Formats: sequence, C-alpha cells, structure tokens
Amino acid sequence: MTQKAFQDYYPDGFSHCYGCGRLNDKGLKIKSYWDGEQSVARFTPENHHIAIPGFVYGGLIASLIDCHCVGTAAAASCRNQGIDIGRQPGLRFVTASLKVDYLAPTPLGTELEVRATVLEVKEKKVVVEAKVMAGTLLCATGHVVAVRLPGNMIL
Repeated sequence: MTQKAFQDYYPDGFSHCYGCGRLNDKGLKIKSYWDGEQSVARFTPENHHIAIPGFVYGGLIASLIDCHCVGTAAAASCRNQGIDIGRQPGLRFVTASLKVDYLAPTPLGTELEVRATVLEVKEKKVVVEAKVMAGTLLCATGHVVAVRLPGNMIL
C-alpha cells in the first residue's frame, strides 16, 4: 500500500511495540489502514510463528487483533473528532481489555487478513471488534476495549 498506516503516525517513543512498532527490528510491524468504515491489516505468518506443524501460534493471532484494534481505536478517535491522525501529540490508546475466540486452526504461511469494525467511540474509550481470516476461513474473532493514554504519558 502506498498510503501511510495508522502506526506510521506514532511518534518514535510509541513505535517500539513488538506487534506494531516500526522501530522494533524483531517485531511483527503490523500495519493498519482504513477500508471504508472498516480497518484492515494483512500479515503472513512465517515458519517461526508455529504452534504445531502447519498452524499458527495463538499468541500471534492475539497480537494481530490487539495491535490492529488499538491502531484502529486511535484512527477512529481522530476521525470522530475531526483531527488529523498525524497531529502531534496524537491520540494514543492502549488495551484495557482483549478477548479472543479461536474458531478454527490458522494455517501457517497463508496471508491473514484482520478486519475491524468500530463499535463505540467515546472521548477516552473506543470499542473495536475484529475478524481474522485466512482466505475464506474465519480463524478467530476479537473484542478490544482501548483506552486513551493519560496526558502525562504522551511523549
């Protein structure tokens, strides 16, 4: 994609996350984008993301849902308030609650698509639901409550 991902707007101090940090050399570097009213992220698990031969480790699925939904929360809050996502200091969120339901074994080596829908946007809280798909196979769903960082934690 040529557009910048939500996570690309995070300042350096918030860009070290294992899941979505652009400055974490060992991280997953999850990238999230708007696709109409939903957000989307794509990720192809590699062999070291294994649970059992041929299938993805569940913690990776949780990380994809978590980081994609928190990025979506920041973007949705900006969109809701009419704020440019690149504004500094930006609106930054962290996970208050993460629930993942694993519905089918997730195949290793297949591109996964994470799609999120924003359910609620409040000043300090955003609720997001996500689905993880491997092609047409629904592998997992997630529910994330993201809360805004307090002002004293913003870099």
